[in-house]
Amino acid sequence: MPIRLSAAAVAEFLGTFALCFVGILAIHHSAGQGGLLLVALAHGLILVGLVSAAMPTSGGHFNPAVTVGFLITGKIRAMSAGVYILSQALGAIAASLAVYIILGNDESAARAVQAGTPQYNPELVSTAGALVAEIIATGLLVFVIWGTAADPRAKNVAGMAIGIVVAANIMAIGPITGAAMNPARVLGPTVVGSMLPGGTLWSQHWLYWVGPLVGAGIVAIGYHLLFWPRDPARNIDPDAMQVPPSQRP
Repeated sequence: MPIRLSAAAVAEFLGTFALCFVGILAIHHSAGQGGLLLVALAHGLILVGLVSAAMPTSGGHFNPAVTVGFLITGKIRAMSAGVYILSQALGAIAASLAVYIILGNDESAARAVQAGTPQYNPELVSTAGALVAEIIATGLLVFVIWGTAADPRAKNVAGMAIGIVVAANIMAIGPITGAAMNPARVLGPTVVGSMLPGGTLWSQHWLYWVGPLVGAGIVAIGYHLLFWPRDPARNIDPDAMQVPPSQRP
């Protein structure tokens, strides 16, 4: 039975909501105990579960950079990609607002949302260095996604593989850039945090779109050209398994 775009949109909303909700709260709690390891495990584990759950419905993108990678390689329709990205953005914003409400609707709750927004410290890393870090980390993530979830030859290990690489990337570049790898993960708390007292989060926001989109685009095109089981001479180009059949061109 074809998967309706509306159902896929709900799955993308829920998955991105869960990623941002768990991620922001994990960062909030990590100040007291657990530190970077807690943050990495929280992001990784929630993706293990949610990607696995959403694979049959939406493919479990939860990330505009991932969706754009499928779009530029011709694996998803433009309209479906737009709906996915809108759903991801709304899920991230809703999650950030939920964290603010749960933590008390006050100044400390506002600070928690703002602290849960990936940012880089210009005193520790240059803008170019932060951009390169996000490009590389997102590229590694997208390579794993294409190899374990999108490729028709892949085994059924996508959720675990994606969660592991996200956790590893956070442990590697989390202290440098916040390890977003995902524009929606930054957009949600930036929108909500900027509306709250002391919110000044937009100045770096561009980097968390450019870095992930560039990294995802390079790797998606590279995987499609170098590793994808395609044969242009015989007009063979399989569909991506992480895109439901009804959302494919």
